[in-house]
Amino acid sequence: MAKPTLVMIHGFRGTHHGLALIAKRLEKDFTVIVPDLPGFAKGDKLEKHDLDGYVTWLDGFMKKQSLKEKPILLGHSFGSIVASAYVAKHPRSVTKLILVNPIGAPALEGPKKILTKLAVFYYRVGEKLPERAGRRWLGMKPMVFIMSYSMAKTKDKKLRAFIHDQHFRYFSTFHSAKSVMEGFETSVGHTVGEFAARIPVPTLIIAASLDDITPLGKQYELARRFKNARIATIDNVGHLTHYETPSEVVRLIKTWLGITAKK
Repeated sequence: MAKPTLVMIHGFRGTHHGLALIAKRLEKDFTVIVPDLPGFAKGDKLEKHDLDGYVTWLDGFMKKQSLKEKPILLGHSFGSIVASAYVAKHPRSVTKLILVNPIGAPALEGPKKILTKLAVFYYRVGEKLPERAGRRWLGMKPMVFIMSYSMAKTKDKKLRAFIHDQHFRYFSTFHSAKSVMEGFETSVGHTVGEFAARIPVPTLIIAASLDDITPLGKQYELARRFKNARIATIDNVGHLTHYETPSEVVRLIKTWLGITAKK
C-alpha cells in the first residue's frame, strides 16, 4: 500500500534543512517532500515575493509532483501562512492541513513587537545598500545570533549550539537583499487568521507554551476561527519546536492522524 504524501513548507529565512528532524521521523509513514521556498537556497525565483507569488508558486509545485492522491500539507511559522493561504484558495488540493507554530497574530502587535520593528529597520537598510554590502549586512553573524538566541528556549547547551549552527549555516542563503526584504514584509504583513474561515479541511494546530511570536492564548483564538481544527500544545518550548522537540511534534501529528507505532 502506497504511503500518503506529506508536503512541508518551512519558515522565513530558513530552508528545507530546518524541517529535517521532523521529516526524518516521518519517512516511515509518509512520502515526505520538503522544498525550499522561493527566494531561499535552491528555491525558485519570483518576480515579487508577495503572498500571491508564494501561493501561485506552491500551486505550480504541487501540480509538478503529479501525485496520484491528494497530499497532507504542513507549514511551520511563515510556512503556515503560505500553506493556509494556498488551501483557502485551493480547498480541494489537500486532504488535511497541519500548522506548526503558526503565525496567529500580527507580528507588530505581539510580545516581540519592539524586536519586530527593529527587524523592519534591519531589512530595509539591507535592501537600500548596494547588493554586496546588503548581503553582508543581512548575513552578519551577530544579527543572526540575536535572532537565534531570542527564539531558542532550551537550556541544553548542546542543543542551543546546534540551533545556532543551523541558523548560521542556512539563514543567509537568501537569493538577494530584495527577495529577503519582500519575504520579510510578507511574513509580518499576514497571519493565518486571514484564511482560517475559508479552510474546510481538518486542521491540526501545534502550538508551544513559550512561543513569543504568537502567544498560546492567541493560538487558541486562532483555532476557533477554523471550521474544523484541533489544537495540541507542547510545554516549555517556544517557536523552534522543529529543532527543540521534533519527536513531540511527530507524536502529535501521528496521534491526530491515527497512526500507531509500528512494532
